[in-house]
Amino acid sequence: MTLKRLILGLLTVFLVVFFIGPSLLGSWQQPQIQSRLELYQTNLLLHATEWQGEPGEEANSKSLQDALIGTEPLKNAQKQYQEAREQAETNLAKAKAQAEVLPAKTEQLETTITQLEDFINQADLRLGILQAKQGERKTAVETWQSVIQRLEAKNSNSQSLKITEVLLGLWSNPPQILPNSEATIKKSLDGWFRDRALSKLYYLQQREEALAELVAAEQEMAEQAVLKLAIVGAVPTLGLLIGVGLLLFLLIQRAIKGKDSLLAQNGDLTWSTPWDGEIILQVFVAGFFLMQILVSILVLPITVKLLNFDTANFDLRSKALLVFVNYLLVAAAALLVLYVSIKPFLPLPEGWFRFKLLDKWLLWGFGGYLAALPLVILISLINQRIWQGQGGSNPLLSLALEAKDLVALAIFFVTAAIAAPIFEEILFRGFLLPSLTRYLPVWGAIIASSLLFAIAHLSLSEVLPLTILGIVLGVVYSRSRNLLAPIFLHSLWNSGTLISLFILGGGM
Repeated sequence: MTLKRLILGLLTVFLVVFFIGPSLLGSWQQPQIQSRLELYQTNLLLHATEWQGEPGEEANSKSLQDALIGTEPLKNAQKQYQEAREQAETNLAKAKAQAEVLPAKTEQLETTITQLEDFINQADLRLGILQAKQGERKTAVETWQSVIQRLEAKNSNSQSLKITEVLLGLWSNPPQILPNSEATIKKSLDGWFRDRALSKLYYLQQREEALAELVAAEQEMAEQAVLKLAIVGAVPTLGLLIGVGLLLFLLIQRAIKGKDSLLAQNGDLTWSTPWDGEIILQVFVAGFFLMQILVSILVLPITVKLLNFDTANFDLRSKALLVFVNYLLVAAAALLVLYVSIKPFLPLPEGWFRFKLLDKWLLWGFGGYLAALPLVILISLINQRIWQGQGGSNPLLSLALEAKDLVALAIFFVTAAIAAPIFEEILFRGFLLPSLTRYLPVWGAIIASSLLFAIAHLSLSEVLPLTILGIVLGVVYSRSRNLLAPIFLHSLWNSGTLISLFILGGGM
């Protein structure tokens, strides 16, 4: 064994034991972005329930409203919050059980327990408002009393305790309006829940003008909510239906035409790979994973500290810019390692790193996107059952969900929809997939490269969906033999995800 192979082997073990493994295991305790998305969509549905439409068009508005939000939106919203709360309780019990067997609580575990407890209290606050809105006043009061009991047992004097006492007072019999109720409601609640609490307060205070202004503002918000629901619901549904039809067409064509079908095109054609597994390991160990550690944990934090930037007080725009710079540095370093690794083998055999502009890459990319929709959605539903809301997600998604700044959104878009597809497709489809065909058939190389692509995102809950997406990307590249096709597909996927997050988060 050469010294180089020994170093690569030791580096691989080091990365698996101290970076990849702990990152994946650590993500198990983190919530999925999907759980938050479902509640954001539920909140949009609640806003839409207040929409009355234009005068004289109430019947048409009611029909559209029913089509978008269903006939029992409040019950459905209550069910959604109850399920999210039960899931949080289950995960809290697991986290506490894990804390009991550990010699000392880790900071991450303590944070997870605190976040889950806060979420349960916040869910109960909103469940109480939903119950009160449906005439279940006594049940709502009991729900809020349970929150107060939990907070008082922890000697908490938090904002959650103050808002719970305000809500309990408003819906008590007789009602009791606590001092600073309006300010507490505006500070502690948002969206439909804030408006319901304010509406109750203004009604009790007989503030007709404030109530009228609130109703007018609600109508504007409700109209926007209906539009957002149409975008995040109707557009993906249409794409899903087209995708199912496309998959059926491709499978039928494959059965009828065999090797002359689109799915079989270039299916068995391997690449001529002039390097061995040592170069593959070098590119991914030294170029991808090691560079992530050096840039993200050492270079960038030290640089930021030397420049006297306080990242703890960064606004969303600054956070977005930091993510973008970090990604560019990692990509540049990894691509440099890739170039240095394959430079001795230049010029490469035909078919490597092809970017052919005058080709059918748009059709392959868009078709692959439509085909990926039903496959990834199906596996994501199964995934939700497996991980029950845990397993972590890409932190960029959480930041994008908060984005109400167009500049921040533009930076996120450039990072996720331009930089990421170009870099990741060059590395995983342009280099890894063809390299693996030296040892595996094309279908085996597609699966192996897709699995590594999924693992590289370092979130357990994303491994299955991203593996499926990676397989579609691999099929598109191996059939089209043009890197522009998977780059376009990847860009469409990330763009759709980002736009949905921005809409649901209230940025549009």
